[in-house]
Amino acid sequence: MEDGCPDGCVRKDQNTNKEQSSSKIDFEPSNLGTKEYWDHAYERELEWFRASGETSGVWFGEESMDRILKWIEKQNIPKDAALLDVGTGNGVLLVELAKAGFTNLSGIDSSKTAVELAKAVVEKEGLLSLKIQVADFLHLFPCLSHYEICIDKGTFDAISLGFDHPGEKLRSYRQSLLNVLKNGGLYVITSCNWTKQELVNHFNEGFELLEELPTSRFHFGGTTGNTVTVLVFKRKE
Repeated sequence: MEDGCPDGCVRKDQNTNKEQSSSKIDFEPSNLGTKEYWDHAYERELEWFRASGETSGVWFGEESMDRILKWIEKQNIPKDAALLDVGTGNGVLLVELAKAGFTNLSGIDSSKTAVELAKAVVEKEGLLSLKIQVADFLHLFPCLSHYEICIDKGTFDAISLGFDHPGEKLRSYRQSLLNVLKNGGLYVITSCNWTKQELVNHFNEGFELLEELPTSRFHFGGTTGNTVTVLVFKRKE
């Protein structure tokens, strides 16, 4: 499956030559920003998994997941590095990381049904050492753990589409990231709503941009852009 924005995700501006401030959210609120939407979505996927033994795939597509996996493997990151999957969903990324030899993997999701699904998936794969729990990333305590790597493949986007004070929640998200990520730790975000510059603006306090991972590009009406944005940040020491 190729890169693509899930239904309901809309880029504010695909033109890579334009810079916009991330302090203002111009998205129309969407059901994708509600916990109820994701609870229902994972209820359906859990039913499908129980019936077929298969998951429905990866929200951003297999190509997006493979991109993250290949990048991590190229960094010579120790296999016992503490890694947190923010909004783990069905847990498929954690499964693939475990298969790649990583041994200190955790996933959280605010949806109880998503966690139930993820635990069923990892149990089927015989990967019971994976730590998956119900938790709201916006309200994690600093003492919960300190991670070398945090990965987000849609949670930041979903929060930005919420009906209830999304700007305030995005600021809380950044603070939570500072709380749980070690000094010098890496943060990998995949977004179909935010441009590179907007994400850099939002995370400029406490983080520095290390790298933008290449993604599919498009040309339309004189505009050039990316279908998704994938950035790697480093927590400042």
